[in-house]
Amino acid sequence: MEREKNHVKGAILSASDAESIRRAGRIITSGGLVAFPTETVYGLGCDAMNAEAAAKVFEAKQRPQFDPLIVHIADLTQLEMVIASLPAVGQRLIDAFWPGPLTLVLPKQPAIPDLITAGLSTVAVRMPNHPVAQSLIREAGTPIAAPSANLFGYVSPTTAQHVAAGLGNTVDLILDDGPCPIGVESTIVSLAGSQPELLRPGSITIEQLSSIVGSIRQSLSVNHTPIAPGQLSRHYATQTPLTVLASAGARPILKDGVRAGLLIHSHPRDTDDHFAAVEVLSSTGDLREAARHLFAALRRLDSLGLDRIYAEPCQEEGLGVAIMNRLHRCATL
Repeated sequence: MEREKNHVKGAILSASDAESIRRAGRIITSGGLVAFPTETVYGLGCDAMNAEAAAKVFEAKQRPQFDPLIVHIADLTQLEMVIASLPAVGQRLIDAFWPGPLTLVLPKQPAIPDLITAGLSTVAVRMPNHPVAQSLIREAGTPIAAPSANLFGYVSPTTAQHVAAGLGNTVDLILDDGPCPIGVESTIVSLAGSQPELLRPGSITIEQLSSIVGSIRQSLSVNHTPIAPGQLSRHYATQTPLTVLASAGARPILKDGVRAGLLIHSHPRDTDDHFAAVEVLSSTGDLREAARHLFAALRRLDSLGLDRIYAEPCQEEGLGVAIMNRLHRCATL
């Protein structure tokens, strides 16, 4: 315990150390904040049953309280603590995709603080498919509410170093398990209405969802009163202005003196050497590789003091829908 008393806030500890997980669990149960890896992005976690702890998350992220959090669970027993009911279609989705990067919006239990759900009668919940996230939730003995571990609206973190750069000592502890394997946030499906509704695309695609539940509505437009994360007009955003190009292979005409970065999905051309920096998401056009590299590449370009970033689009099918969703919400007019 003496070692824990001397612990520096915002310190990065290896998640492979069992004592780091135990310490992180104690921080959660005592009302503190722990940043931890998931298969999607790093999350900023607190005890989902503790409204005061949830308030610290909103404060650390500078997040508006109308934007609800996602509750993470380790097993179906914890699901009963979080939701009031589960329709048959929800059970089918759980059987197909949990643990994994799928968040379901369902009626909430009264014990879930209103701050977690932005005062809504529903709660967003998922079971992450990552050993560190699972171990932390079990060690804490409680569901963990966790948005992405970054300042609100900025590019999501996929490494512990991204978390430290953005949140510093506003978080009690950062668990490091290297880069996140998927790299974009979870797919979100609402089951609160008469028909399943896709609220945010992710690595579980609409084609995969439809194969389980049949017809599914898509609600990917801007929502100024969101019922789940990622629905606001500008999100996942760089500080440097970003423009999505009209088509793959298109290039802007740069004015003299303009320092621009380029984000592409294939090998750069010889003519791309007039860009100050070029980031290749996948030299083979592999969408999973592109998604895994997306946020880290945006952060690198954003760190260079450029005048503008230009992003090449990919095909909006499969995982490409999620990649383009993130780029469009990052883009400035």
